[in-house]
Amino acid sequence: MSSPDVATRRPAQDPAPAAPAVAVEQAEAAIVEHYPRLVRLGYLVLPPSLGRNRRVLTAHSLAQRALPKGRTPGDAPAFPEQRGGSGQGRLGDPGYAYVRLRVLKSALEAGLPLKRKAWPRRAQFPPLLPQVWGLRLFPRSGGADELALDQRLSALSGPARAAYVLRGLEGLPDTEVRKILDAAGVEDAHAALAEADGVEALYALLDSPEFDPCSLQARPTDLMRRRQHTKAALVATAAVVVCGALLGLPGDGWGPDGAAAPSYAKNPAAEAALDPDQLTAAAADAWKRSARTDFSVWPARGSLTGDKELLRRALAVWARPGEAVQVSATPGTPAGAPPGPAQLLYAGEVDQARVVLLYDGLRIARYAEPKEGTSGAALDFARVDGAGAPTASALVVGRTDGNVRYLTAPWVQGVAVRDLLDPAAEARALGRSDDGVTDPVTSPAEARDCTSWNALEVSDTATTRTVTDLGELTPAHLTSGRPEAPREVSGSAARESWARTACLLPAVRAHGVRAVNSWAYASQPLPENNGTAHWVCTRAETWRGAGSRTLAQFQAPGKPVGAIAAKAEDAPACGPRDPKVLAGVMWKSRAGSWYLLAGGSRQVDSIATSGGVTASARGNTLSVRAKEGARAELDGRLENGDKVSALR
Repeated sequence: MSSPDVATRRPAQDPAPAAPAVAVEQAEAAIVEHYPRLVRLGYLVLPPSLGRNRRVLTAHSLAQRALPKGRTPGDAPAFPEQRGGSGQGRLGDPGYAYVRLRVLKSALEAGLPLKRKAWPRRAQFPPLLPQVWGLRLFPRSGGADELALDQRLSALSGPARAAYVLRGLEGLPDTEVRKILDAAGVEDAHAALAEADGVEALYALLDSPEFDPCSLQARPTDLMRRRQHTKAALVATAAVVVCGALLGLPGDGWGPDGAAAPSYAKNPAAEAALDPDQLTAAAADAWKRSARTDFSVWPARGSLTGDKELLRRALAVWARPGEAVQVSATPGTPAGAPPGPAQLLYAGEVDQARVVLLYDGLRIARYAEPKEGTSGAALDFARVDGAGAPTASALVVGRTDGNVRYLTAPWVQGVAVRDLLDPAAEARALGRSDDGVTDPVTSPAEARDCTSWNALEVSDTATTRTVTDLGELTPAHLTSGRPEAPREVSGSAARESWARTACLLPAVRAHGVRAVNSWAYASQPLPENNGTAHWVCTRAETWRGAGSRTLAQFQAPGKPVGAIAAKAEDAPACGPRDPKVLAGVMWKSRAGSWYLLAGGSRQVDSIATSGGVTASARGNTLSVRAKEGARAELDGRLENGDKVSALR
């Protein structure tokens, strides 16, 4: 006789022995003691499609509603007995097992779709309590591993997510997981476990802050919406929470809004800003006639500039982004609705997304949505007031797999890529589409190791400018030379200096940087014939004016990267208003001797030290023998006797 095919035989259901009933006091004690774990369990099992803010509030609601109402000891229902029995901490606590089962069951119900013929469950609606007014809450971001795990879990069914979490977070064997899933009403616990097997067992990541809804970050909601509806906040919020997922624009609007939040204002100015027919566009040759060379003279480009539905969705999301929209803004950039009709710069397909670039005179807004549907839409803002030809030459139009694509200005005639770390290498040409969108190029802003640093060289009839991606919509303009009159990066000296400076640019990444100037303000012969070192000042200016960052570097011969000797934020030193700078560093010679070295800009007439090292020197450099680890205070004097303090 042949044996039956065990691969197709379904395992028998595990019995679920009943445990003693749980008193309401015992359940309450379990919730209080294990509240963070219960909320984390609910957050992980809830469907990610709810959005992080709603998942956080719903997870807390599920844990708080796990307490039985109106029950006396002996009235609670039976539940699967836990392994270990009494004396095994929470896993042996009948009260914890009971409230965990209630949280799990409610989280699974929350993931069920609403059906017309079925009476909705309470967990399928947004929670009545807790509520947070005026803030969006979401857990702290984890790393790439946590993000990848979250994406894999989102692809699982609710029961499979529950099985994975019970295995990983609770450390339960499959037999007990099946019992709990059966008690929670899962129709096929074996299938849920089999589906969970398709995700790698990265259980340690479940304890990450990425999945901790009790340790939260907060961001404001739409401030204009709050201001305009203060008196009707309670009524409006209740209506939006219950009906927001089902409603589009009002009956006389322009159609569904995709990822936008519900409509909140109806007045001529607001409606004009949301009407794609009211968008402005510059003439194709406006930049040739205009006295200005900024984003206001960019023509509308792209294959989807006539797609009114796409443009309407972009404007609606800009005015009121929904909870599922990923919104980012450079520091100092307001993220509110446009004050009136915006200017269309681009609408087209970039890689796997539909992208719209808009300009309102102060900001660039980038809206991106997948080619299929609007789930996963993103909205990015960057401040660009006061832009000119050097800073309005390109915009980031897409990022994919560590690569970036740019939309170049209409006056750009050629684009090339140069590795700043290889100053001797020639720049390589970069292709562009007819709309001005470049081929993808590796972005240094997202690289973990500084083995290369790609910069874009954009050329017009007058000059060639160098820009680089620092993780924002607008690439930063790189220059060289004294801050009173910076020049474009050209020539071997400037490129050699930038080759040893580029790897320091992550210090100003995602800071709203408009331009970065780097210049050698002093040269110094090193003791013991160790060659000549250069003192270099690198200053990053921001679009908002405030928040500039300054780095003083000591570039010793033979070192691929300059050493940061001093740094300052929002200080005038090394800038056009106050180009003076002074910094010092402890340096070790090839023979093993230690020296205190200092360098100042050309205005410095003398340098003196005090504290751990006492010395003085005429001129703008100083070199004095010192002990390892010595600390000293630096002071400089100008020819007129004015004091110059060291950068700090």
